[in-house]
Amino acid sequence: MRLALLALLARGPAHGYELKQDLEQLLGAAYPQPNVGQIYVTLGRLEKSGLIEGEEVAQSSRPNKKIYHLTDAGHEALLAWYEDTADEPRVRDEFFMKLALAPRTGLADQVALINKQRRQYLNTMRSLSKLAGAEDRDNRIAQLLIEGAMLHLQADLDWLERCQEELEGPE
Repeated sequence: MRLALLALLARGPAHGYELKQDLEQLLGAAYPQPNVGQIYVTLGRLEKSGLIEGEEVAQSSRPNKKIYHLTDAGHEALLAWYEDTADEPRVRDEFFMKLALAPRTGLADQVALINKQRRQYLNTMRSLSKLAGAEDRDNRIAQLLIEGAMLHLQADLDWLERCQEELEGPE
């Protein structure tokens, strides 16, 4: 959330509710929508760390609002973020830990765990398919996000199949 807000502020000053709307419009319904409170807490932290500055703006018929803009330090942090690559191998997968520990605890059957996880992935895939149909076709970013999530789910389903084959052994 921090870096996404910095990125939105790179194009110009904005207030918290504007930033929330920009995120929602950009990412669509597939991406978990932050609440406005989360946005303002994050903005407060960014301001405290010197990455943004806020300025109170008086409004005649409403309470004052705070407009935020990127500082030089924020701009540098954003450039560093874009320069950095995403390296998130899934070797610390919680499901795999359950699968590995199930025989040692005797509390769960590995094949039952695989089947339950498979059902979850298929339900999520169905939900994403419906969302893809309902999402604005002109919002390519949201469509790509949904497509990427579905491809990851398909890879996870393939991996579950491989786990089941390996654990059941030759028949």
